[in-house]
Amino acid sequence: MRHQNYKYNIGSSPAHRKALLRNLAAEIIDHGKIKTTHAKCKAVRVFLERLITIAKNDTLANRRLALKKLHSKNAVHKLFAEVAPKYKERAGGYTRVLQIADGRVGDNSQMSSISLV
Repeated sequence: MRHQNYKYNIGSSPAHRKALLRNLAAEIIDHGKIKTTHAKCKAVRVFLERLITIAKNDTLANRRLALKKLHSKNAVHKLFAEVAPKYKERAGGYTRVLQIADGRVGDNSQMSSISLV
């Protein structure tokens, strides 16, 4: 049974999807906000919120788990040092997805902006 196993179709293969989510999450951690397609925003939101929940408890095991998921030492350091302490008292909902009115110029794809709350 495939209960709760839905994956967003944002890439051509599972490996490409994982790499794309890692890169998008690292960029959000570094910059605080990015603009991309709506489907990618919805997919990276789940990935990033789980990372922030892991980072709220700063242990060596959690740092290694985050590094395993992100593959970026700088992003993991910033996640544990700056991002997660802001959300210690918050029980979830660390990100905000805002739809942008205009579509992308080339293919009129629906665009959104995802930012940390």
